Amino acid sequence: MNYEEMMKIAEEASKRAYTPYSKFAVGACVLCESGNTYIGCNFENSSYGLTICAERNAVGTAVANGERKINAIAVFSPDMQNCTPCGACRQVLKEFEADGGMDVITKIGDEIRVHKLDELLPECFKL
Repeated sequence: MNYEEMMKIAEEASKRAYTPYSKFAVGACVLCESGNTYIGCNFENSSYGLTICAERNAVGTAVANGERKINAIAVFSPDMQNCTPCGACRQVLKEFEADGGMDVITKIGDEIRVHKLDELLPECFKL
């Protein structure tokens, strides 16, 4: 699957977001080493600390399906250009990064941008 297809899937997932408080919808699509893809969208809770980001939702779905290595993630928000994962999501992504690294795919206008996770989370914590 190419990155443009992944971004379209992430965009569709963002339409399913549950964001009654922030009104900030996000969708994500992860591509695992197996070639399988999994989606997630953010969902909020009135107790804000219980809110789950789209990226962690997608990773959790991948893990629940037996995946352990992620090659790439596409992140899309209709509310922000170049929507990169928050710090908590970056740390979770690092836990499941494929041996060859992970590409983080975002969008500005019609342009697909690719960041390396290591660029977004330098000197991260990892056992």
